[in-house]
Amino acid sequence: MTRPNWFQVSTEGAKALGALHHYATTGTNLPDQLVHLVFLRASQINGCAHCIDIHTRDLIKSGMSVDKIVLIPVWEEAAYLFSEREKAALAWTEEVTRVSETHASDEAYAAALSVFGEKELVELTIVIATMNALNRMGISFRMKPLAKA
Repeated sequence: MTRPNWFQVSTEGAKALGALHHYATTGTNLPDQLVHLVFLRASQINGCAHCIDIHTRDLIKSGMSVDKIVLIPVWEEAAYLFSEREKAALAWTEEVTRVSETHASDEAYAAALSVFGEKELVELTIVIATMNALNRMGISFRMKPLAKA
């Protein structure tokens, strides 16, 4: 079944989500590469092919090695490739993206807070929430990845 282009059907809704995305990518003090790392990990957890494609490309453009990118789903096993901030961001991304299971535990919050501090942790959580919202739109309306066969 063909699903509509949600940007065209709800232009005001698309603008609102676009404004949130704009804040997540330009309004925080978080480095661009960290934002796209979080975007990619949330998209991997949620299974959004469109966003996985986009944010993998963004990380490659930012200079992250393909070797590191392919190991993001198993970052804990390849922890030596990731900085302390990246590991903390990935752990918090998983905690928040799976909030129905984790309930954003006090232990995970304390661990993330110790690395990011209060303001950055709020901003990081906004970044995570933004991608989770966009993943739900992308998956629900079957947005296609850019990749070609």
